Amino acid sequence: MHCPYCRHTDTRVLDSRVADDGGSIRRRRTCSSCERRFTTVELMQLTVLKRSGASEPFTRDKAISGVRKACKGRPVTEDQLACLGQAVEDALRLEGAAEIPAHEVGLAILGPLRELDEVAYLRFASVYRAFESADDFEDEIAVLRAERAVATSAPPG
Repeated sequence: MHCPYCRHTDTRVLDSRVADDGGSIRRRRTCSSCERRFTTVELMQLTVLKRSGASEPFTRDKAISGVRKACKGRPVTEDQLACLGQAVEDALRLEGAAEIPAHEVGLAILGPLRELDEVAYLRFASVYRAFESADDFEDEIAVLRAERAVATSAPPG
């Protein structure tokens, strides 16, 4: 770890604490050269395993960009997209695996997107699940309607 003040490479950890419900580690360090203190945060690296076999680091922005296309023309704000991206990343981190298949990222997006905007959900699902006909849309709409009917008829509890 390089000192952010003098760029010296010899630093010492003074204290380590788990942060963000176990998702990261906060370390307090000191530089042996300039003796200044600084804090670092370590995060678990999520890697996406693509269908081609290649892997790349998970980036929330890339996940959001696909959703943004599905939300075009819909009443969805950038703040809502940012919250959706955070929810997706949190869900993937909770799985506890360092390497996630690309289709798992898509699955993690579908639930929060359905709650955010049903039309955007249908657009995203049509590409993600490779809908081939109007029947595929009708089937998915029927599922949405059935879930909505169950949710509205359920007794409060």
